Amino acid sequence: MRRVLMAHFVPCALFVGCVYVLLRSGSFSGRGDWGSALPSDWSGTAGSVLLVGPGSAVLAMLLYPFQVRAVRVLEGYWDRWSLTAGVAGVLTEIQRRRRHALGDRVIVDADASPQAIRIAADAARRLAAVPPEEVLLPTALGNALRAGELSAGERYGLATLASWPRIHLHVSDRLAGALHSARTALDTAVNLCWSFLASAVVASTALYDEPVMLWLPLLALLLAALSYKGAVTAAQAYAGLMHIVYDLHRFDLLDALHFPLPDRADEAETFWQVSQWFTGSPTVDLPYDHGRRPPTFRGLSDTRDADGSADA
Repeated sequence: MRRVLMAHFVPCALFVGCVYVLLRSGSFSGRGDWGSALPSDWSGTAGSVLLVGPGSAVLAMLLYPFQVRAVRVLEGYWDRWSLTAGVAGVLTEIQRRRRHALGDRVIVDADASPQAIRIAADAARRLAAVPPEEVLLPTALGNALRAGELSAGERYGLATLASWPRIHLHVSDRLAGALHSARTALDTAVNLCWSFLASAVVASTALYDEPVMLWLPLLALLLAALSYKGAVTAAQAYAGLMHIVYDLHRFDLLDALHFPLPDRADEAETFWQVSQWFTGSPTVDLPYDHGRRPPTFRGLSDTRDADGSADA
């Protein structure tokens, strides 16, 4: 319930409320009467709440199936549309130059000052959250999520995108709660970004003939940018938790599949074969080991919601 309220209802309520105020003021048909934009008595307030509340709930339910798509658009998966493919190339080049700049800051001399060392350490930390140059996406949000998608399981030989839906069900209750909170924060920030962007477009359309009120769409754009920055921060936290899942639960995945546990020397090869099996192109048949019971799916009730909204 908390996730639905934060990630879906509140962003829709902000947009519906914005449209409702503009309609009451008459801004779409001329200069608005801002004195009548908000109700002045209890009956008007109750009527407004009864109108905005159910309308926001219906809009949230209509948009709920498109949550993954809403995140992916902000990630920068724009190559499917010819209109945005060119923009994607330009923005990807900007991301590549930023990555090069971070790489240059990491390199310091042996006799560098303490301030230069701190700058290099911060650049190294930020560079670790960026994927390799050949797989960069046009946006910071896309690169924050891709860094987790391409390295969380690959460190052990597992393909993250293929194994994540399976290993996600084996996380502990505490880790499941952390994943759920990080994913809720990400989806909330993304939906707020879209809500403020839509409000800015609607407000600009309604207030084009009222220059004195154009600060409203500008404020909406500022809030959209702030929400996007929050989405990037939440995505980095979510990617870090993905790494922890594979650190702690990769062997639980083998146990549930009844595959023998490898030693350190054979770990990468075993997980690579498992990844090939997940993708439908097995190369070597792994023997089954039925000597152990598969682990209990701890925290399953807590992780279903988080996994259901994960775009990985």
